[in-house]
Amino acid sequence: MPVSAVVFDFDNTLAVPDRPREELLADATETVGGVQGLTLEAYRDAHRSTHTDETRGPLFAQALPEDDDTDPEELATAYRETIVDALFAVEGVPKLLTELREEYRIGLLTNGPRLAQRSKLEVFDWVEQFHVAAVTGELPAAKPDERAFGAVLSDLGVAPERAVYVGDDPEMDVAGGNAAGLRTVQVLFDGGPDPVSSADAHVQRETLRADLPRVVADF
Repeated sequence: MPVSAVVFDFDNTLAVPDRPREELLADATETVGGVQGLTLEAYRDAHRSTHTDETRGPLFAQALPEDDDTDPEELATAYRETIVDALFAVEGVPKLLTELREEYRIGLLTNGPRLAQRSKLEVFDWVEQFHVAAVTGELPAAKPDERAFGAVLSDLGVAPERAVYVGDDPEMDVAGGNAAGLRTVQVLFDGGPDPVSSADAHVQRETLRADLPRVVADF
């Protein structure tokens, strides 16, 4: 069945920070006076296991050491501002979206609290090209839950079998998209997750602009 919609992940797929996440977290903790024992791994575990709606505060409350008295909401604000200042778009994204929009409905589905993710999206004018831009903090569930994918497809007015999901994460994007009935394209980059055979196709992030339209058209 021909494709009529292309839905994207955001972080590490369309936009990336200018330095490693470990450095961003360290910069944020320094802003609030330094935090001992907080690791990026602990934060990521909290992010994957906890669905939050408004801010990253509950995630930091879970990730911070028990004996640390840092205000989780203060740290969430510092981390959000640090990331927003560090973000830049993957090369060619505005032109890619313009081209795809001529043939398909295009959407965005990004995991995270509303304030954190909307602050990132506001950085880039090209976000306005999406017919639907969904943040899971505004939804009943987050990726890889099928309800998250279903919500954005409902807003796009497209059935799962006629949609493609494009993202880097094997669990959240590929497994989640496949379980929801979408075809999936895994975005690969140096230092990122290994390619998984369950994805319907793979593209390198550095050639996303050139390669993705062809890959989608071949489905």
